[in-house]
Amino acid sequence: MKRSVLFIACCLLILAANAQEKLSEKNYRVYSVKQGKEVSLGDIAADMNNYDVLFFGEEHNDSVTHYLEQAILRTLYDKFGDKLTLSMEMFDRDVQLVMNEYLQDAIREKHFTKDARVWSNYRDYRPLVEFAKEKKLDVVCANAPSRYTNIAGRKGQEALKELPKQSKEYFAPLPYKVATGDYYNKLMEMSGHSMAPAADSTKAKAPPMPMGGFDLPTAQSLWDATMAYSICSYYKKHKDHKIMQVNGRFHSDEGFAVAAQLKNYNKKISRLVISTSSDDAFPNIKWDDYKKYGDYIIITDPKVPRTYSSQ
Repeated sequence: MKRSVLFIACCLLILAANAQEKLSEKNYRVYSVKQGKEVSLGDIAADMNNYDVLFFGEEHNDSVTHYLEQAILRTLYDKFGDKLTLSMEMFDRDVQLVMNEYLQDAIREKHFTKDARVWSNYRDYRPLVEFAKEKKLDVVCANAPSRYTNIAGRKGQEALKELPKQSKEYFAPLPYKVATGDYYNKLMEMSGHSMAPAADSTKAKAPPMPMGGFDLPTAQSLWDATMAYSICSYYKKHKDHKIMQVNGRFHSDEGFAVAAQLKNYNKKISRLVISTSSDDAFPNIKWDDYKKYGDYIIITDPKVPRTYSSQ
């Protein structure tokens, strides 16, 4: 059984790698909610003249999405040069030093990937980090380590107050705001830490998650608040920079989560939200079904192999 699973995983990797090499504009459509029409990646970059932060909300195993992240980062670099910064959910605040050492070419990649605790699908994000390294761009390790969100979910914010002073540097200042309203309802429909909302029309609705005594909104909100705090802290020192934040779409869809938490730390900071998804009807997309999710909607070709199986 283990050999079969390994074989299937290897096949998926090979298919995804081959797919990445052949991807083009034919594999996605970009829609501007404001303009009410399909646009190009260049239009998004041009729009960023008027904004501070661009949220790219991804589905973690979408090959086309990862291709687009690289394309948008390059497009933004062509426009803003070294005044561009990459911020990522995929790295926690306590590995920022490791990231900086790697970007400065002080440490080898094998030590970076080990000490930075990279995700199991780091191959999907490596091109972004390597591009930043090549162009000498900053990378913000934006997220809160899961050990702290686990404390928040099990014991609440009061327990976080008891941690050592240094520990508190790795998550948002206390107290942070916890999800309410529509975002709270979405959290209650989550199944695990899935980035695909239950309301996604391309997915089967996720069953309610049995939480026991775990407070999911308090835990999830620590992730969201910490990413927002990390972005705003960086922006405070680099107001002339444009920041591209890469995260699972659940963290920014509908202007919720991280996108909403930004205003708790800087009411003047402005942001654009990209929401990505795939649709079996591609390329014949009913854009009205997606308009609520972001300022720009990107729908990808579902026939392109995923980089890994989410099952």
